[in-house]
Amino acid sequence: MTLIVRDPGFHEPSDEDDCSSFGYYCQTHDRHYRHESCGEGPHLIALYCSEHGLESMWPQPLTLLFPEGFTPPLSDVQLAWAQADDDVQA
Repeated sequence: MTLIVRDPGFHEPSDEDDCSSFGYYCQTHDRHYRHESCGEGPHLIALYCSEHGLESMWPQPLTLLFPEGFTPPLSDVQLAWAQADDDVQA
């Protein structure tokens, strides 16, 4: 399983968003993802917001220890958020 953290075609969340309903969507099998029940083989998973559709997500802080490893790279806002976290030393 590969989890997409950020994609230029996805909605970029902001503090002003009032989203409340999320799930995951498998782009490989073109359907919602629930515990590998969407189909056989590899999965390409993205966050799915009921209001915005596919959405970039704030990655887990430990994922950001190597921000240069992401393609596309993390946005400046995502990187600043991660570097401000007390638990992460980027």
